Amino acid sequence: MRLLLDTHALLWALAEDERFGPGMRTRLEDLENEVLVSVVSLWEIAIKIRLRKLQAHLEEIVTACTQQEFTLLGIDPAHLRELAKLPTHHRDPFDHLLMAQAIVEGASFVSDDRYASTYPVTLLRCGA
Repeated sequence: MRLLLDTHALLWALAEDERFGPGMRTRLEDLENEVLVSVVSLWEIAIKIRLRKLQAHLEEIVTACTQQEFTLLGIDPAHLRELAKLPTHHRDPFDHLLMAQAIVEGASFVSDDRYASTYPVTLLRCGA
């Protein structure tokens, strides 16, 4: 199974936050699953650090992703074509692109975003 982590899911997983449940942690640790981290999430984190909305070190997050053997996912034109087709149930451009990537990559989107279920994406809740 392929899993694409939403930005908050990535941060919760790396911080071992209780909101990232034991069932989802087991899925991340299962070597049969490929865990994807999008550069979109890293971009969002960098912006939040610059705006002082998040206290974190981007390089530490990138290093932790490498140590966890997460696969870094870039932005591909196919992702943008899918993005153009998505409805706009909310206004978060990062979430929109992440969901488009999940669809194109055939990945389940790991998120607790309240709007994610309104999109045509396979959704797995973080607490699952």
